[in-house]
This record gives sequence, structure tokens and C-alpha cells, in this order.
Amino acid sequence: MINISNFEEHTQGLAVLGLKVTQNDEELVYKLWDEECRRNVYSATKSFTSCAVGFAVQEGLLSLDEKLVDVFHEDIPANPSSNLKKATVRDLLTMYLGQEKAALMGAQRPFYQEDDWVKLALRIPFVYEPGTKFVYNNVGPYLAGILVQRRAGCDLVSYLIPRLFCKLGIKRPTWEVDPLGNSFGAGGLFLTLSELHKFGLFYLQKGKWNGEQILNSAWIEESTRQQQDAPYGYLFWRGNYNSFRADGKYSQLSIVLPEKCAVVSVVAECRDSNALMKYIDDDILGNLT
Repeated sequence: MINISNFEEHTQGLAVLGLKVTQNDEELVYKLWDEECRRNVYSATKSFTSCAVGFAVQEGLLSLDEKLVDVFHEDIPANPSSNLKKATVRDLLTMYLGQEKAALMGAQRPFYQEDDWVKLALRIPFVYEPGTKFVYNNVGPYLAGILVQRRAGCDLVSYLIPRLFCKLGIKRPTWEVDPLGNSFGAGGLFLTLSELHKFGLFYLQKGKWNGEQILNSAWIEESTRQQQDAPYGYLFWRGNYNSFRADGKYSQLSIVLPEKCAVVSVVAECRDSNALMKYIDDDILGNLT
């Protein structure tokens, strides 16, 4: 039994703005501490990019085994390194891309002199062999989003409207763009708590919505399982209780618990995400039977 009073007491000062819990198709909790409006979900956006890649794979627009030197052949620097030559589309999704430091992060983006972020991103040295070292980095999801847009011939919002957003009853959202107008696949999508929660429910239902199989269930399973040593899938984090989640800065979360048939979503302005996650685990996830 979820005790919201305990959760409220424990999370005082952590700036939780909204909580929604659904289990076995029943809404157990819908609690707001501020009005429900669209907010930046930050890196939870990455999971929507993962979803867009899934649709593109399903439609035969791309393959995860394609090499970056092929799919971005016009953007690759002269004399690419051996590690860059080995990198594939799959490596864009796992945070094992091979670059040493994070790039295209929020505090960096306003200050780049270069407007072509694809060329900029691919010039960053690939220090490690792809698949060997976890480095949380916006380059991978950004380039994955760019590839979908190029193959589909439209931005990510337009691509996902008929495939995902309209199906889930989500009106056209705002999504951050790069200096050339491309959707920024690593962040900057604006959604309400309920809209983010619907995305979690869609993944709980393994790509099915209102009885229609929209996205291949095998992709849902593959993209949300742990891919390497780090607790990470294809732009989804893994967590306690065999859960996976879309996870954005300041605790924009949609946590899917397949074994409990539940989804827990949170929006917040929390500066201590680790503390908040502990209370979500203890007071919410642990009390779902």
C-alpha cells in the first residue's frame, strides 16, 4: 500500500511537482504539488529518441549495424581514427560510443561557435574502442536523432506525431532544436506529467496502445534491457525491481516496472536526484505488490 503522506514527508524540500502511479490499468495516485503544465523533461527526451529509432528500424529506414562512417560519410573528418571506423548506430544508443568526455551538454550548447553540430560531434576524438567504456554523453542520442530525421525526411516531432504522439493523445509538443533547426535528440522535449506517464504506459504494454501493436514488442524488450556492464539500455536507465526508466535532469521520470505491471512518473525541480530516487524506491516502488 502506497502511503503518500510518508512520501510527502520524506521529500519535503526536494521540489517534487507531480506524481502519477498506475498499476494493473488502475490509477492509484495522481498528486500535484504545482499546476500540471508542459515542462522540459531534459534527458528523458533520449528515451523518445530511442523510440523514434525503433520505429525507423521497424520501417526499414536504418539498421543498428550500420557504421557511422557510412551513415555520416559527408560529415566524418578526414582520416577517421580506427575507433571511429568501428562505431555503429547501436553505439549511439548505449553510452559506449568511445568518446572520452561528454559533449553537447546543456551548459555547453549555447557557447559553441560551430553551428553544424554533426560535424562538431564527429570531430571529437574516439579515445576508446566503441563498446568498451561507459561515458554519459549527448553526442550519441543527438546523432541517432539526426539519422532518423535524415532518413525520414522530417524532424523528430513530425516523425513521431502519427506514429506515437497522436496515438497516445499527445498534442504536438515543443522540442529543442540545434542551430540548423534539427530536433535535438538528447534533450529539450516539453511534456506534462500525464503525457510522460502515457509514454511509460506504452512501454509497459510493450508497444501496444488501445489494442493496436504500434511498435514491435521485440524492440521494446531489446531497447530496455541492460546492454553492457552499466545499468543502461538504448537510452533507458535500468533500476531496482527490474525496472527501466526515462530519466531527465532534476528528476523527470517515467519508471516502468513490468513485473509489477506498474508505471510511476514524477516531475520535479529536484537538485538532489539521488535522494529523491531513494524515497521513490522506498515509499512508492517498494510498496507496489
